[in-house]
Amino acid sequence: MRAVVQRVDGASVTVTDESGTRTVGEIVGEGLCVLVGVTHEDSAEQAERLARKLWSLRVLEGEKSCSDVNAPLLVISQFTLYGDARKGRRPTWNAAAPGPVAEPLVDEVVTRLRALGAHVETGRFGAAMRVSLTNQGPFTVLLEV
Repeated sequence: MRAVVQRVDGASVTVTDESGTRTVGEIVGEGLCVLVGVTHEDSAEQAERLARKLWSLRVLEGEKSCSDVNAPLLVISQFTLYGDARKGRRPTWNAAAPGPVAEPLVDEVVTRLRALGAHVETGRFGAAMRVSLTNQGPFTVLLEV
């Protein structure tokens, strides 16, 4: 399981469908925007480890964690984190888990974060999403569990 974590000062995700464009997840103020990718071998145990890591990672202002200051997280599924563009001009997605495998594991990360006490907003799995954020720092880190 792989996550790109950005320290943000606000972030949102919108989806456009037959009923129009609407915000499906939004955090205000300091928090984390987390893009989560799942590969074939990932498990619920890894989802739990990722959730614990995200909740306690000391990357906010003053080396604080989300758990220290009750900062919100915006978690968005991102299969392209397992894209491979080493050969040719077009990435392959072979390492990315298919939706029926990946969706429950992304949901498990969110469930575990909420069980730890986190306020979590989400995107919509499989949808074409537009993510807007203000990267604070800028600060971006890659996590693998």
